Amino acid sequence: MQIESFGFLPDGREVSLFTFENNNGLRLSVTNFGGIITSLITPDKNGEAGDIVLGYDKLEDYLKNPAYFGAIIGRVANRIGGAQFQLDGKTHELYKNLGNTHLHGGKEGFDKKLWAATPFEEEKQKGVLLSYLSKAGEEAYPGNLRVTVCYSLSDKNELIIHYEAQTDEATPVNLTNHSYFNLSGDQSGTIETYNIRINAQQYTPTDKDLAPTGEIASVNGTPFDLKRNQNLGTSMKKAQTGFDVNFVLKNEPNQVAARVEDPATGRMLSIYTDQVGLQFYTANGIEGIQGKQNRVYKNHQAVCLEAQAFPDAIHHPHFPTIILRPGEIYQQHTVYQFGCL
Repeated sequence: MQIESFGFLPDGREVSLFTFENNNGLRLSVTNFGGIITSLITPDKNGEAGDIVLGYDKLEDYLKNPAYFGAIIGRVANRIGGAQFQLDGKTHELYKNLGNTHLHGGKEGFDKKLWAATPFEEEKQKGVLLSYLSKAGEEAYPGNLRVTVCYSLSDKNELIIHYEAQTDEATPVNLTNHSYFNLSGDQSGTIETYNIRINAQQYTPTDKDLAPTGEIASVNGTPFDLKRNQNLGTSMKKAQTGFDVNFVLKNEPNQVAARVEDPATGRMLSIYTDQVGLQFYTANGIEGIQGKQNRVYKNHQAVCLEAQAFPDAIHHPHFPTIILRPGEIYQQHTVYQFGCL
């Protein structure tokens, strides 16, 4: 385990960077600012190591981070339509940061918070445990919410993310990680040659603000039918603007929720999760962002596979609930497994 300074926040608090590696050359770097995954190095089919996540080299750029590269997202990931919700007879007005919607926790969500961090090393895995207290009223959400997020690496080449939260007052909770994966290993290769499969029979259609309409629709006959391996470039053309959609996972135990393959490098990413939804996003809005090593990123240069509850679930009673109440424990367990074809 390597622990080093990653810089200082404007108020003087120091930010740390934690780097750890498994026995197969999988190496992860995480900062306790926003719980951001800054680097994930994996070998390709020839044994050549490469960083497969988009991001920045310096903390100063992560302080802005308009694309949410690598961050923990909360208190509620994705969109809340109209930037307001009612809970137990009370209306909560939220910050509008994307049109008429509240996105990814608001003006300063969990991606902009300094988390307490405890590194650990065990026989079969090593990692870092992050914790944060989101106080009642933060971003206009009710309840004091205590959150922990554990990042760990196993010798099965798994990045394991385990989330837990408890509250003292009813509140919506939907957490995820917003890493952008480019399996080329240099963060600049195209994703159009990738193969994609998502184990979902249904998806949630959206309105003009990309908030769900409430419908749960079949993927059959649509560009969202990715049940079998599809070329991602061809699928994006069918979807016209790329993908930014929530898939309804079949949620079968030990079944892969999604798999991405890069034939050029042989890298393969499989996702397993206990969540009901998977937001599949093809980086449609990163054009012109200057990232690591001064690279200028382009749209459709990465894929995001965000395990979570359905977007805007607070407004659709037939969606699985995201309301956490006192005495309950929010839990999420998601595994990103890496390998080669």
